[in-house]
Amino acid sequence: MKALQYLNKYFFKYKYRLLIGIIITVASKFLALQVPQLIRQSVNIAEDYTNGIVSDLPIVKAQLLNNILLIVGAALLAGFFTFLMRQTIIVMSRLIEFDLKNEIYQQYQRLSLNFYKQNQTGDLMNRISEDVSKVRMYFGPAIMYSINMLVLFVVAIIKMYNIDPILTNYTLLPLPILSISIYILSRVINKRSTIVQQYLSKLTANAQETFSGISILKSYGIEHKTMVEFGTLANEAQDKNINLFKAQALFFPLMILLIGLSNILVIYIGGMRYIEGTISLGVIAEFIMYVNMLTWPVAVVGWVTSIVQQAEASQQRINEFLKHEPEIKNNQEQPSTIEGTIEFKNVTFTYDDTNITALKNVSFKLEKGKTLAILGNTGSGKSTIINLIARLYDVDTGEILIDGTNIEQLNLNNLRQNIGFVPQEAFLFSDTIKNNIKFGDENASNAKIEQAAKDAYIHHNIIEFNKGYDTYVGERGVTLSGGQKQRISIARAIIKNPNILIFDDCLSAVDTETEEIILNNLHKISRNKTTLIVSHRVSSVKNADVIIILEDGKIIQKGSHNELVNIDGYYKELYEQQLLEKEI
Repeated sequence: MKALQYLNKYFFKYKYRLLIGIIITVASKFLALQVPQLIRQSVNIAEDYTNGIVSDLPIVKAQLLNNILLIVGAALLAGFFTFLMRQTIIVMSRLIEFDLKNEIYQQYQRLSLNFYKQNQTGDLMNRISEDVSKVRMYFGPAIMYSINMLVLFVVAIIKMYNIDPILTNYTLLPLPILSISIYILSRVINKRSTIVQQYLSKLTANAQETFSGISILKSYGIEHKTMVEFGTLANEAQDKNINLFKAQALFFPLMILLIGLSNILVIYIGGMRYIEGTISLGVIAEFIMYVNMLTWPVAVVGWVTSIVQQAEASQQRINEFLKHEPEIKNNQEQPSTIEGTIEFKNVTFTYDDTNITALKNVSFKLEKGKTLAILGNTGSGKSTIINLIARLYDVDTGEILIDGTNIEQLNLNNLRQNIGFVPQEAFLFSDTIKNNIKFGDENASNAKIEQAAKDAYIHHNIIEFNKGYDTYVGERGVTLSGGQKQRISIARAIIKNPNILIFDDCLSAVDTETEEIILNNLHKISRNKTTLIVSHRVSSVKNADVIIILEDGKIIQKGSHNELVNIDGYYKELYEQQLLEKEI
């Protein structure tokens, strides 16, 4: 249970709720264990009357009625305390489940982009849902039934020994077999539970990727192939689950067998001792009740062991991510003021996952309020520069300065709060258009939202929808065109009103006329703001203060539009080519 030791902090957090639950559990079982004694007394009274030891029938009836009332009262009180027990321990497990899911979710947000490149979304989802649910069972039912079992065992066995030690020894004879069986089976269950959870992650990841890329699957007509692959994976997962349940299925028959043996021993040994006159008939009845009261706790030992082993396997998987240190850390807790001057000094950067060196000794400086445009072929390093400015990655060598301060020494939250970022692939949430725009400013008024949409030249499209700004866009904005998604993303960045605006080829899906309108609006909005524009179109960057051309991670040209069109090279060739295409 080494992995589960991580969760001890939650026991401390909810120690009072747990302590009250334990006290209530003890009280509940103490009341329940009064019933066998009352049964013994009632049987003995009836036996005494039958044997003529007691001849007064009204006294016998009164004693029996009194015992019946006590039995009913004890049962009702035990049931009430059992209800309170569940309200404390089971509710505690739900609170811990809530806390653990939040802890995992916060960790997911802290982790760097490299982590998400190396792990599948389906696996991440499975660990925060299925694995946490398994762990919750450890905090709730496993603890509750374990306390039940311990209290019943301790109190019942003490009572049994006080009545007849010899009969008690025979009754408990099967327990060593039970202990050995649990030890062997628990090891098997732990291994098989880990494998089952791994396959569940694979299934979840496969399904998530299929649903996300359903349009591609349909367009290529490979639904059948995908179904076959999923079916193969599901069959493998089924086999692993069956192997797990085969091990779990041994518990209950084994428990029932052992309890049956105990009952046989009680009846046989107890009967022999009754014939000898050592014990009364009531003692045999009391022992049978004790044995049967212990039936569920003993049987539940197997179930609890299975729960604990599955929780151990799940928590081990959770710990892998909780103990993963993010590569990008906030090194400055004090607030940082961001004005917007950006400088790259001999920056070199290599992606860990591909080992591709995206930038090689890149240097430039962009003053506050100026606009920098970046052009280059695919894979030249354009998006890498933007990712480094947002500190989604840290540089290998060289340094990036913001307002003269190394970017790694700035408050990370303040840095990103001052950046309005429009990615190359527009991502919209499954929500209304209004809320997608408000993502940049959750307190924005309707008037501000509409103005941002007008500046992004999407307002006229939105009002044509049946529900206008309250239109749901579907997962990842699937109900909108590429150009509409890009313009809503631009509106989201504009409404944030940051000091740094970054546009990563965000007009690639709009026509040149729409592009011209948006660029004119952005030119007005970006005054006094530091702006970076990544594009493949000269028309998008010609008004920038500085234009840099990247090739294979190096700056091969740098200057204004007027300067670069008069110099032979990449920019002039691109300009003439696109000018020709426009004329055609």
